[in-house]
Amino acid sequence: MAILGVNIDHVATLREARKTNEPDPVWAAALAELGGADAITIHLREDRRHIQERDLRVLSESVAVPINLELACADEVLIIACDVAPYQATLVPERREEVTTEGGLDVVGAQRKVADAVKRLRDAGIFVSLFLDPDSAQIDIGAELGIQAIELHTGAYALASARHHAQTELETLIAAGKRVRDAGLTLSAGHGLTYRNVMPVAAIEGMRELNIGHSIIARSIMVGLEQAVRDMKRLIS
Repeated sequence: MAILGVNIDHVATLREARKTNEPDPVWAAALAELGGADAITIHLREDRRHIQERDLRVLSESVAVPINLELACADEVLIIACDVAPYQATLVPERREEVTTEGGLDVVGAQRKVADAVKRLRDAGIFVSLFLDPDSAQIDIGAELGIQAIELHTGAYALASARHHAQTELETLIAAGKRVRDAGLTLSAGHGLTYRNVMPVAAIEGMRELNIGHSIIARSIMVGLEQAVRDMKRLIS
């Protein structure tokens, strides 16, 4: 059964819209835990548009479940990650103009840079994952870099499911998942997953973890965060 990592970036996005102290992502993490979250995911971006370094440090001292820190292969955030040493770090692409992370990390085109980031994180005792498109070349190169997990980017599937043409994209994810497992790596997935489309992805053989943020936080406005997490947990199990 897949476990659930709840991404609380959008709580920080709301806080930063007014540059105030609420809503507090740390409080959100506690509520997500009460709802059954198995991990808390945050993305410390270079431009600090939502999660701040303070959030990471307080969360690392307060939450009982593992923290999955998403970050770019950038020296500044790598230094912070190695200092705080969360349970897991997931290397992702990052562009200033994007609203959210769009597409997987290009390890084929930046193999040396990614390999260096992986080594620094592994040397700090951190479990390392790569956020990759379900592409065989990216998966094969990524698997050679000393990582322990690959998170498949489910954006194409999520977009297709909204248009009722998701089967081809789901089959791509299934094949990519097998490739990840055959490489001996932990399989996870995320991006654009919702209460409507999550079940087929959760059912992929060997799926270990789903990281979901926007849909859960959006639902929490209506039903509360604890209940929103419980509802998603019920679907993926």
